[in-house]
Amino acid sequence: MIRNHRSVTALQAAHESPTLAHLAGLADESSARLKSIHGLVPKSLLGSIKAGPIDGTVWCLILENNAVAAKLRQLMPALQAHLRSKGWEVTSIRLKVQMSSSSPGR
Repeated sequence: MIRNHRSVTALQAAHESPTLAHLAGLADESSARLKSIHGLVPKSLLGSIKAGPIDGTVWCLILENNAVAAKLRQLMPALQAHLRSKGWEVTSIRLKVQMSSSSPGR
């Protein structure tokens, strides 16, 4: 058996594999969604929000703390309406607070 030991970048590998290409596409779409809502989110919170996974019509945002989650819950109807107006079918936005590894008790 002859093996080709050429190295490829992650981007090349993603384009050559249907599964990886799909995942890369979802990651790109999630980042685009986050970018599109920047105007609706207070600037002071933008650094505390990361684009998360897309699962069908549910999009997840990864947040630094509960205070950011509380504010985004207030903005949820506007965020969903904005995303739908841009052509994304979003029935729900899930908020996930990411606990840092330096938290007490860990």
